[in-house]
Amino acid sequence: MVQIRKPVAVKEALELLMAHVPAPRAETAALADSYGRILAEPVVASHDVPPFHRAPYDGFAIRSEDSRGAGEHCRISFRVVGHIGAGQMPARELGEGEAVRIMTGAPLPPNADAVVMLEQAVEDGQGFAIRKPFRAWENVSLRGEDAKAGEVLVEQGNLIHPGVVALLATFGYASVRVARKPVVGLMTTGTELLQVHEPLAPGKIRDSNGPMIAAQLARLGIPSRSYGFVRDDLDQAFELVRRALRETDCVITTGGVSVGDYDYLPAIYERLGAKVLFNKVAMRPGSVTTVAVWEGKFLFGLSGNPSACYVGFEIFARPALLRMMGSRKPYLPHTQAVLTEDFTKPNPFTRFVRAVYRHDGSRPTVAPAGFNKSNAVSSIARSNALMVLPGGSRGFRRGAIVDVLLPGTEEGEAEWRIP
Repeated sequence: MVQIRKPVAVKEALELLMAHVPAPRAETAALADSYGRILAEPVVASHDVPPFHRAPYDGFAIRSEDSRGAGEHCRISFRVVGHIGAGQMPARELGEGEAVRIMTGAPLPPNADAVVMLEQAVEDGQGFAIRKPFRAWENVSLRGEDAKAGEVLVEQGNLIHPGVVALLATFGYASVRVARKPVVGLMTTGTELLQVHEPLAPGKIRDSNGPMIAAQLARLGIPSRSYGFVRDDLDQAFELVRRALRETDCVITTGGVSVGDYDYLPAIYERLGAKVLFNKVAMRPGSVTTVAVWEGKFLFGLSGNPSACYVGFEIFARPALLRMMGSRKPYLPHTQAVLTEDFTKPNPFTRFVRAVYRHDGSRPTVAPAGFNKSNAVSSIARSNALMVLPGGSRGFRRGAIVDVLLPGTEEGEAEWRIP
């Protein structure tokens, strides 16, 4: 008997999914290995930055009070009484009319409160003259203006990108607490599948879903373990899925989740006693995307069609895995763009169209990336975005403003922003 499946809206499916994400676990990573990880602790300033008042330019440190009255017709002269390089400390305070030559980044003498840039000074033998007054703290980088001791600079749950690495180094984090990466088990279903190195044979196709999902995981910095092909044998398929669940934190399968004679994944979920969160989503492609939970571990059943598989991963597996790592921004980055081509296909469900997004003019634009059926591979390769078209429409015309999601962007969104 064919099972009747009730489709759920994408947003509802995501809410069901994210409500079952297990709490992240933490581990320690060396600074050199921290890039791309997610913080399991906040980055806190251990000292002021800058740690002292310093010169932002090469020039002369002076007392601003000594510059009063300077003007085009009333130049004031200063005697240069010393030199301070970066990394050196001032030898003494300044007296009236005195200055020191100072290099970028060097600390000011205790009673100096302004820096005369070289182009603002007219040098003359033993010193220099100025023709404008200087305000207190003019041309000075003040102690703590960048960060103050004890200030939380980056919250827990944020991605460690190169700028965060710089902060960690600045404040002496030789190691940092990060979220542990889940290990994901991958398997593809179908006796029609061939390994990538095998020659084509009648009725056979090479597996593209397995390598593609592994690459999508690698883009997130998540390791995967391949369990190969699940052949059309229920008992063997069940044992392979159960083994993968024991050995990994999450299992992703491609194919086998529809209602055909050899679509065994629903039966495997039932035999495991797994809780099925949803088994049909009101979306195209990827409506058969299924998610189940067994002993706190996710089983993602993605479509066997390549484009549907790709979309199912980006919309569902990606945010769940990132949230498992404690990410504050697990959802795909969202923007809007002008549609540059007609897309007249009716949309009973929300449609995720592989698309090309450009922002090289006054307004960002987007257009379909070519052949866009669920079994397409070429449009995935050409695309850098997913154009989102709401369900219930009769198509869209050139010039319409549409929602766009951007896979591959370093940081995402804290919330799902598509209605």
